[in-house]
Amino acid sequence: MISKSIKNLNEMYKTVKIDNNMKIDIRIIYGKNELQPDENNWLKSMTNIRSLFCKDLHAKCYLNEKEAIIASMNLYEFSQVTNHEMGIYIQKETDPELYQEIFEEAQRLIRISDDIVVSVEKVNMFSKVFDKKQSKKNTELIGYCIRTGVEIPFDVEKPFSYEAYKKWNESGDIDHPEKYCHFSGEPSNGETNAGKPILKKNWKKAKEIHDL
Repeated sequence: MISKSIKNLNEMYKTVKIDNNMKIDIRIIYGKNELQPDENNWLKSMTNIRSLFCKDLHAKCYLNEKEAIIASMNLYEFSQVTNHEMGIYIQKETDPELYQEIFEEAQRLIRISDDIVVSVEKVNMFSKVFDKKQSKKNTELIGYCIRTGVEIPFDVEKPFSYEAYKKWNESGDIDHPEKYCHFSGEPSNGETNAGKPILKKNWKKAKEIHDL
Protein backbone atom coordinates (compact mmCIF):
# COMPACT_ATOMS: atom_id res chain seq x y z
CA MET A 1 0.00 0.00 0.00
CA ILE A 2 1.44 3.36 -1.02
CA SER A 3 -0.32 6.49 0.18
CA LYS A 4 0.65 10.10 0.80
CA SER A 5 -1.38 10.04 4.02
CA ILE A 6 -2.61 7.24 6.26
CA LYS A 7 -5.51 8.04 8.50
CA ASN A 8 -8.59 6.34 10.00
CA LEU A 9 -7.46 2.72 9.55
CA ASN A 10 -10.21 1.43 11.86
CA GLU A 11 -12.54 0.53 9.01
CA MET A 12 -9.74 -1.09 7.02
CA TYR A 13 -8.66 -3.51 9.70
CA LYS A 14 -12.28 -4.25 10.67
CA THR A 15 -13.23 -4.97 7.05
CA VAL A 16 -10.11 -6.81 5.94
CA LYS A 17 -9.74 -8.48 9.36
CA ILE A 18 -5.96 -8.44 9.26
CA ASP A 19 -4.28 -10.34 12.09
CA ASN A 20 -0.89 -11.85 12.89
CA ASN A 21 -2.09 -15.33 11.92
CA MET A 22 -2.42 -14.33 8.28
CA LYS A 23 0.43 -15.74 6.18
CA ILE A 24 0.94 -12.53 4.23
CA ASP A 25 3.58 -9.81 4.20
CA ILE A 26 2.09 -6.31 4.10
CA ARG A 27 4.02 -3.10 3.40
CA ILE A 28 2.58 0.35 3.99
CA ILE A 29 4.55 3.27 2.54
CA TYR A 30 3.36 6.70 3.57
CA GLY A 31 4.39 10.34 3.55
CA LYS A 32 2.28 11.50 6.49
CA ASN A 33 0.98 9.57 9.51
CA GLU A 34 -2.28 10.93 10.92
CA LEU A 35 -3.41 7.83 12.78
CA GLN A 36 -5.10 7.87 16.16
CA PRO A 37 -3.18 6.35 19.14
CA ASP A 38 -5.17 3.08 19.11
CA GLU A 39 -4.56 2.70 15.36
CA ASN A 40 -0.82 3.35 15.72
CA ASN A 41 -0.59 0.79 18.51
CA TRP A 42 -2.58 -1.72 16.46
CA LEU A 43 -0.19 -1.16 13.56
CA LYS A 44 2.77 -1.69 15.87
CA SER A 45 1.30 -4.98 17.13
CA MET A 46 0.98 -6.42 13.62
CA THR A 47 4.23 -8.34 13.05
CA ASN A 48 3.24 -9.07 9.44
CA ILE A 49 2.90 -5.36 8.59
CA ARG A 50 5.98 -3.26 7.88
CA SER A 51 5.43 0.51 7.78
CA LEU A 52 7.86 2.76 5.94
CA PHE A 53 8.12 6.54 5.72
CA CYS A 54 8.99 8.10 2.37
CA LYS A 55 9.78 11.82 2.32
CA ASP A 56 7.90 13.88 -0.29
CA LEU A 57 5.71 10.92 -1.23
CA HIS A 58 2.66 11.86 -3.29
CA ALA A 59 1.92 8.56 -5.06
CA LYS A 60 -1.13 6.43 -4.26
CA CYS A 61 -0.93 2.78 -5.27
CA TYR A 62 -2.36 -0.42 -3.82
CA LEU A 63 -1.10 -3.74 -5.12
CA ASN A 64 -0.63 -7.41 -4.35
CA GLU A 65 0.96 -10.30 -6.23
CA LYS A 66 -1.82 -10.39 -8.85
CA GLU A 67 -3.31 -6.91 -9.29
CA ALA A 68 -2.74 -3.20 -8.70
CA ILE A 69 -4.74 -0.01 -8.37
CA ILE A 70 -3.22 3.41 -9.09
CA ALA A 71 -5.56 6.10 -7.82
CA SER A 72 -5.83 9.67 -6.64
CA MET A 73 -7.24 8.58 -3.26
CA ASN A 74 -5.13 8.46 -0.10
CA LEU A 75 -5.48 5.60 2.38
CA TYR A 76 -7.91 7.81 4.25
CA GLU A 77 -11.59 7.08 4.82
CA PHE A 78 -12.62 10.76 4.61
CA SER A 79 -11.44 10.82 0.99
CA GLN A 80 -13.77 7.97 0.09
CA VAL A 81 -16.82 9.95 1.17
CA THR A 82 -16.09 13.62 0.46
CA ASN A 83 -13.68 13.71 -2.50
CA HIS A 84 -14.11 12.95 -6.20
CA GLU A 85 -11.42 10.33 -6.89
CA MET A 86 -10.30 8.35 -9.92
CA GLY A 87 -8.03 5.39 -10.51
CA ILE A 88 -7.05 2.57 -12.82
CA TYR A 89 -7.12 -1.18 -12.15
CA ILE A 90 -4.39 -3.45 -13.55
CA GLN A 91 -4.22 -7.25 -13.55
CA LYS A 92 -0.91 -9.06 -13.86
CA GLU A 93 -2.54 -11.77 -15.96
CA THR A 94 -3.95 -9.43 -18.60
CA ASP A 95 -1.22 -6.74 -18.61
CA PRO A 96 1.99 -8.28 -17.21
CA GLU A 97 4.36 -5.60 -18.53
CA LEU A 98 2.46 -2.71 -16.95
CA TYR A 99 2.01 -4.63 -13.72
CA GLN A 100 5.77 -5.34 -13.60
CA GLU A 101 6.60 -1.66 -14.06
CA ILE A 102 4.29 -0.76 -11.18
CA PHE A 103 5.77 -3.52 -9.01
CA GLU A 104 9.33 -2.37 -9.70
CA GLU A 105 8.46 1.23 -8.82
CA ALA A 106 6.89 0.04 -5.56
CA GLN A 107 10.08 -1.88 -4.78
CA ARG A 108 12.13 1.26 -5.48
CA LEU A 109 10.01 3.25 -3.02
CA ILE A 110 10.51 0.53 -0.41
CA ARG A 111 14.29 0.75 -0.88
CA ILE A 112 14.43 4.53 -0.42
CA SER A 113 11.98 4.63 2.50
CA ASP A 114 12.75 4.53 6.21
CA ASP A 115 11.54 1.71 8.44
CA ILE A 116 9.29 3.18 11.12
CA VAL A 117 8.18 1.50 14.34
CA VAL A 118 5.08 3.37 15.46
CA SER A 119 4.05 3.59 19.10
CA VAL A 120 1.66 6.13 20.54
CA GLU A 121 0.17 5.67 23.98
CA LYS A 122 -3.17 7.17 24.95
CA VAL A 123 -2.85 10.17 27.28
CA ASN A 124 -5.08 12.80 28.79
CA MET A 125 -4.66 15.50 26.18
CA PHE A 126 -6.66 18.08 28.14
CA SER A 127 -4.00 18.31 30.83
CA LYS A 128 -1.25 17.89 28.22
CA VAL A 129 -2.37 20.89 26.21
CA PHE A 130 -2.23 23.18 29.22
CA ASP A 131 1.04 21.86 30.62
CA LYS A 132 3.56 24.54 29.68
CA LYS A 133 6.35 22.01 29.99
CA GLN A 134 4.96 19.87 27.18
CA SER A 135 6.55 20.36 23.80
CA LYS A 136 4.70 21.71 20.80
CA LYS A 137 5.60 18.55 18.90
CA ASN A 138 3.59 16.34 21.26
CA THR A 139 0.37 18.29 20.89
CA GLU A 140 0.33 19.59 17.35
CA LEU A 141 -1.93 16.93 15.82
CA ILE A 142 -4.44 16.22 18.59
CA GLY A 143 -7.94 17.67 18.49
CA TYR A 144 -11.45 16.72 19.54
CA CYS A 145 -14.70 16.25 17.67
CA ILE A 146 -16.89 19.22 18.53
CA ARG A 147 -20.01 17.02 18.51
CA THR A 148 -18.87 13.83 20.30
CA GLY A 149 -15.68 14.86 22.11
CA VAL A 150 -13.65 11.93 20.76
CA GLU A 151 -9.98 12.46 19.84
CA ILE A 152 -9.37 13.30 16.18
CA PRO A 153 -6.52 15.03 14.30
CA PHE A 154 -6.47 18.76 14.99
CA ASP A 155 -7.83 20.63 11.98
CA VAL A 156 -10.05 23.69 12.41
CA GLU A 157 -11.47 23.06 8.92
CA LYS A 158 -12.43 19.47 9.83
CA PRO A 159 -13.46 19.55 13.51
CA PHE A 160 -15.74 16.49 13.31
CA SER A 161 -15.14 12.77 13.56
CA TYR A 162 -16.16 10.88 10.44
CA GLU A 163 -19.52 9.74 11.86
CA ALA A 164 -20.28 13.17 13.31
CA TYR A 165 -19.40 14.82 10.00
CA LYS A 166 -21.88 12.61 8.14
CA LYS A 167 -24.60 13.67 10.59
CA TRP A 168 -23.65 17.36 10.44
CA ASN A 169 -23.50 17.25 6.64
CA GLU A 170 -27.21 16.41 6.47
CA SER A 171 -27.90 20.07 7.15
CA GLY A 172 -24.46 21.63 6.66
CA ASP A 173 -25.37 24.39 9.11
CA ILE A 174 -22.03 26.01 9.94
CA ASP A 175 -23.55 27.86 12.91
CA HIS A 176 -25.22 24.87 14.53
CA PRO A 177 -24.25 24.83 18.27
CA GLU A 178 -21.93 21.95 19.18
CA LYS A 179 -20.90 20.37 22.48
CA TYR A 180 -17.11 20.43 22.73
CA CYS A 181 -14.03 22.56 22.08
CA HIS A 182 -11.92 21.22 19.21
CA PHE A 183 -8.73 22.37 20.95
CA SER A 184 -9.19 21.25 24.56
CA GLY A 185 -12.02 18.72 24.40
CA GLU A 186 -13.87 20.42 27.24
CA PRO A 187 -17.66 20.96 27.08
CA SER A 188 -18.49 24.13 25.16
CA ASN A 189 -22.19 24.33 26.09
CA GLY A 190 -23.14 25.32 22.55
CA GLU A 191 -20.46 28.01 22.19
CA THR A 192 -18.64 26.14 19.43
CA ASN A 193 -19.74 25.32 15.90
CA ALA A 194 -18.27 24.25 12.56
CA GLY A 195 -17.27 27.83 11.81
CA LYS A 196 -15.84 28.50 15.29
CA PRO A 197 -14.74 25.12 16.66
CA ILE A 198 -12.52 26.52 19.42
CA LEU A 199 -13.77 28.22 22.58
CA LYS A 200 -12.87 31.90 22.65
CA LYS A 201 -10.92 31.52 25.90
CA ASN A 202 -8.72 28.84 24.27
CA TRP A 203 -8.10 30.58 20.96
CA LYS A 204 -4.87 32.32 21.99
CA LYS A 205 -3.35 29.08 23.29
CA ALA A 206 -4.50 27.17 20.21
CA LYS A 207 -2.88 29.76 17.93
CA GLU A 208 0.37 29.48 19.88
CA ILE A 209 0.53 25.68 19.80
CA HIS A 210 -0.82 25.03 16.31
CA ASP A 211 0.55 28.07 14.46
CA LEU A 212 -2.92 29.23 13.40
